[in-house]
Amino acid sequence: MKKVVVGMSGGVDSSVAAILLKEQGYEVIGLFMRNWDASLNNDILGNPTLNNNICPQEQDYNDAIEVCKKIGIPLHRVDFVKEYWDYVFTYFLDELKKGRTPNPDIMCNKYIKFDMFAKEAIKLGADYIATGHYARMVDGKLLRGVDDNKDQTYFLSQVSKEQLKNVLFPVGHLNKKEVRAIANKYDLITANKKDSTGICFIGERNITKFLENYLPNTPGDIVNIENNEVIGKHIGLMYYTIGQRRGLNIGGYEDRMFVVGKDLNKNILYISLGNSEYLYSDSCIVTDINWLGDEKVSKCTAKFRYQQPDNDVELEFIDDYILVKYPQKVKSVTPGQACVFYLGEQCLGGGIIKEVRKNNEKLWYL
Repeated sequence: MKKVVVGMSGGVDSSVAAILLKEQGYEVIGLFMRNWDASLNNDILGNPTLNNNICPQEQDYNDAIEVCKKIGIPLHRVDFVKEYWDYVFTYFLDELKKGRTPNPDIMCNKYIKFDMFAKEAIKLGADYIATGHYARMVDGKLLRGVDDNKDQTYFLSQVSKEQLKNVLFPVGHLNKKEVRAIANKYDLITANKKDSTGICFIGERNITKFLENYLPNTPGDIVNIENNEVIGKHIGLMYYTIGQRRGLNIGGYEDRMFVVGKDLNKNILYISLGNSEYLYSDSCIVTDINWLGDEKVSKCTAKFRYQQPDNDVELEFIDDYILVKYPQKVKSVTPGQACVFYLGEQCLGGGIIKEVRKNNEKLWYL
């Protein structure tokens, strides 16, 4: 009997993944990862609690325990707090310092869930590892999950071919409604549990208050890019992203204002009052390439952010980066975000957006 170690998050997706694997005849072991010390948030945010003064992470662990008891599998717990800090959270802060918009969940998959976790699973004798991601592995290829609204291949784009060997995604062929139906059939405590949202170590709490504990606020001018007029003050460039419309707190302009760029040297946040042309680009430079396809392609589709529609792109592989061209123009392509490539259902991998261009020139305000 083959042994599978499942990453149990305390959510419905991993719960159903474990059920399906057990139904398929595998010996299933649960493994819960503690990646963040919730006490680090307490000084500035207050002690985050759920029922009976239990923090969300501990509640997730308790839910994982109940699920594993219910379906009759053992559950182990492993602490990756230091590794998460070193490989994910430090990266997150460094990117913010550069004025970019990072995606820490992608790095968590690369360094924690499909590296540290996999090594721990091997210690438990695993033949395979499994997670509750909405994705599929078919003939060694990473394919989108069948539920378009939940497909998570975007977040798996930095996981290497080697890391994806012997990985199972049991819920990838299901939609969310079907997953919850299975959980209800087994009367699991996670069956109707709300999906987690927000950045994993911040959750649904105030990101501004959270980051104040790690990065100094440097207020500066908000400038109208069309006439170079100062129209307000920002609270720190790290709190804003390209295309953002809300939270700018400038009276009289909110309904037609959006962020179009940042100048780190001058500490200026650039906005436009209704002219969305500033948000469009026609090419970008993508670095940190993780290519999952068998061969390089010159044309495919790409997503520049999660749940964005596919965009037709042309690829030019140059040294250690890719020049991605999209003559039809795409809105709000943002440095620091992931660019993920697709050929039909197959995820070809991706990289990190370093530079955004229009008419063969770098956009000076990005």
